[in-house]
Amino acid sequence: MSNNKTSLENFNFNQFQEEAIARLKSGQPLTGHDGVMTPLIKRILEAALEGEMEAHITECKDDGQSNRRNGKTKKTLKTGTGSFELETPRDREGSFEPEIVKKRQTVLNESLDNKVLSLYALGMGYESITDHLHEMYGLEISTAKISQITDKLLPVITEWRTRPLEAVYPIVFLDAMHFKVREEGKVVSKAIYSILGVNKHGRKEIIGIYLSESEGARFWLGVLNDLRTRGIEDILIASIDGLKGFPEAIAEVFPKAEIQLCVVHQIRNSLKYIVSKDQKAFMLDLRLVYRASSRDAAEQYLLELGEKWGKKYPAVIKSWHANWETLSQYFKYPDELRRIIYTTNIIEGFHRQVRKYTKSKGAFVSENALMKLIYCACQNVMEKWYQPMHNWALIASQLQIYFDGRLNLELR
Repeated sequence: MSNNKTSLENFNFNQFQEEAIARLKSGQPLTGHDGVMTPLIKRILEAALEGEMEAHITECKDDGQSNRRNGKTKKTLKTGTGSFELETPRDREGSFEPEIVKKRQTVLNESLDNKVLSLYALGMGYESITDHLHEMYGLEISTAKISQITDKLLPVITEWRTRPLEAVYPIVFLDAMHFKVREEGKVVSKAIYSILGVNKHGRKEIIGIYLSESEGARFWLGVLNDLRTRGIEDILIASIDGLKGFPEAIAEVFPKAEIQLCVVHQIRNSLKYIVSKDQKAFMLDLRLVYRASSRDAAEQYLLELGEKWGKKYPAVIKSWHANWETLSQYFKYPDELRRIIYTTNIIEGFHRQVRKYTKSKGAFVSENALMKLIYCACQNVMEKWYQPMHNWALIASQLQIYFDGRLNLELR
């Protein structure tokens, strides 16, 4: 037998089995710090490395080189089942490049990285992840190392944010979330603008995530041009909150798109200026407006609302008249479509789910940290969006009629 017996050949499996059973019976864990399986993993890896070295030396001899072994080096290897000291063989020429555990590798494969990313995606902070890994696996991982691992998401996020999009989106919703971010020694407010698209098959997807300190026509022009660059040629209906500068920008980039201002946001803004004792009576009259059967009926109720409340609350009534064109677009459509587009509740629901992952954050350490967690939250939420919207077949057929020639459904 060769003098270069591998550590695996020297390993007594029967003895290990007996000792492992005894350790398990005594209550020791199977994995984790001082886990029962850790010695076996160590032996298997060292055996594999010995095999790689043997093959490398043989290859060198075949090529006429005089390379030979030159002892071993030790390093601590972290794995999903604990950490241990691994002996790696060296060669005299320093040309040996092991594959199973590379020279500067201190984490076995991607197991630990995947655990870190999974925990991060659940909204856990760096310190919480560090504590969890120590408790569960006996691993000492610094918060700086956790940050390095999660930084692997950055190129993935860039690729996702620039991915090609479909040519036509029947409905698009836009809204914003606000977060605190540390910047140059102070905490500032940052807005994340989400764009949720419903494709022609009725499935929802987040088609854009954009970060900005302020909104305006120039900002929205950049956003919409980005969507066009990524493949969108037409948007039928855009349901939005009162986003400053957006109507002007969408008229420039997607001039055929209809803009529906969120009625629920308009109602909320109105109630801010109605004294509490009048709110119930005012809402009873206002409900006649936005729940009317037709636009003509709604406009008649709006006039009556103004006659009754206009003197006491002129600014509120003026706001409804000023925004009426974009508030009332939904009246032209059947009920099934009205219920979807008259409010941005769909994207607000998405934001509520995202905040389940971000609620533990007082302030993010950087914009990158914010974008990493928003991306993870998006992926978790979108995993559940595999079914088309309710009654989509009916809605799509109606859209095909109202937007003749623009939706291009493949009817079978």
